[in-house]
Amino acid sequence: MIRLFNVYYPIRTLVLLGGEALLVWISFLVATIWQHPESAYVLLNYEGGYLKIVVATVAVLIFSHLFDLYEPVQWNERGELYFRLLMVPGILALLTAALAYIFPNLLIGNNTVVLALLLVTATLFTWRLAYAWLAQGPYLRERVYVLGTGERAQRLVNGLRTRTELGVEVAGWSGNVEGAPTREAIAAHLMELIRGHRVHRVIVAMEDRRGTLPVMEMLHLRLNGVKIEEATSWLEKISGRIEVDNLYPSWLIFAEGFRFSATFLVVRRLIAILASAVLLLVVLPIIPFVILAIKLDSSGSVLYRQKRVGLGGKVFYCYKFRTMRQDAESDTGPTWAGDDDPRITRVGKFLRKSRLDEIPQLWCVVKGDMAFVGPRPERPEFVEMLSKVIQYYPVRSAVRPGITGWAQVKYKYGNTVEDSKEKLQYDLYYIKNASLGLDLMIMFQTVKIVLLGRGAQ
Repeated sequence: MIRLFNVYYPIRTLVLLGGEALLVWISFLVATIWQHPESAYVLLNYEGGYLKIVVATVAVLIFSHLFDLYEPVQWNERGELYFRLLMVPGILALLTAALAYIFPNLLIGNNTVVLALLLVTATLFTWRLAYAWLAQGPYLRERVYVLGTGERAQRLVNGLRTRTELGVEVAGWSGNVEGAPTREAIAAHLMELIRGHRVHRVIVAMEDRRGTLPVMEMLHLRLNGVKIEEATSWLEKISGRIEVDNLYPSWLIFAEGFRFSATFLVVRRLIAILASAVLLLVVLPIIPFVILAIKLDSSGSVLYRQKRVGLGGKVFYCYKFRTMRQDAESDTGPTWAGDDDPRITRVGKFLRKSRLDEIPQLWCVVKGDMAFVGPRPERPEFVEMLSKVIQYYPVRSAVRPGITGWAQVKYKYGNTVEDSKEKLQYDLYYIKNASLGLDLMIMFQTVKIVLLGRGAQ
C-alpha cells in the first residue's frame, strides 16, 4: 500500500486511477491532433489546449468518482460497472454541449470533443478489461503471513481475504498450526511457509507474546528482506481507523503522527475561515426560504442552540436550524436522534437530509469554536457518559470538532454507544494522520455525499 495525503491506498487502486487518467488525457490529445493536423501545435500551446485537456481529464475522473467507479465493491459487478462507465462520457457530453451553447469559443471546435468522447468511451472499457486481467496476475499481489492465533488475528485474516482489491494473499497464519501453538510450533510453521512460498511480509497479531513470539526467526527474516509489521498499523492501513480494543497506550505515545506543527494549525485555520466565508456567501440567498419554511411548519425559534464539547474539553454553543419540535427533550432529557424520530418536523427531515440544518455551524467555524474538518462535536452529557465506557474517548478533544470529518464520511450516523466507539476509531485515525491533504480529501468526499444524499440521519 502507498500513503498519499496521510491515507493508505492499495497499489491496485492507484494503478487503476493513474492508467485511467493517462488514457483519458491521450484520448483528448489524439482527437485534437486528428481533427486539427495543421493547427494542433497552435491550439495546444497558444490557445490553452493543454489546459482544456487537463480540465476535461479531471472532469472524467470526478464523474467516475461520483459514480463509485473507484469503489472496490463495484469492480466485480460487471453489468453495473459498464453501465456506470457509459454514464461518465454521457454526462460529460451533456455538460460540454451546455458549455458550447453558453461559451461558443471555449471548446476546441471541428467536432474534436465528439471524437474525444468516443475515444474516451472505448479506452475506458478497454482499460477496465485490461486491468481485470492484470489484477489476476502476480504483479500486483503480495503474500503475507499473519503471526497470531486470537480473535484479532482471525479478524485480520478474514479482512485480508475479503478485501481482494488490496492485492494481498494470505499465504498462511498461525491459526493453522497443528497442536498447541507453542513458540517452536509457530516458528516451524512460519519458516516452512517462507521456504515453500515467497512471503513478502509478516504481520504480528499476537495478543500475548511472552514465550510464543519466534524472535530469532523473525530477525532472520527481517535481515533477508521480509517486512515485519504490527497488526495495529496494518489494520489502520486497510480500514482507515485505529482499533481501540487491545490498543496499548504505548502505541499511541510512540506511533508516528499525533503531531500538529504551528504552520499546519495556522494554515488549517485560514482555510477553514475562507471555506466557511465562501459557503456562507453561496448559501445566503436560500437562508430566507429556510427560515420561512421552519416558521410555517412548526412554532418555535428558527435557530437551535446546544452545548457541545470542543478543543481541550471546552464547552461552547453550537448553532443549527431547528429540525425538531420546540419541546423535543422536555420529557426525556438529552437523547440521541433515532431512525424516523417522531420529534423531527417535516421540514426538519428535509433540512437534515440536505444538510441545510448545518449552515449556522459555519459561524461557529468563523468564531473559532469549530474547524471545518474534525470529529463531530458531542454534547457534554454524552461525552461524560461515553468517556466512562469507551477507552480513549477523551482523545477526541485534542483537535477542534468539525462540521464534517473522517468519521462522518466513513461511517453512518451513530445513536448508540457501539456506534460512538466505532466513530471514535475513525476519529483517532484522523487525529493521528491530520494533514491539509486529508482535510481537502474529506471536503471533496463530503461534497459527493451531500450531492448524492447519502449518510443522512
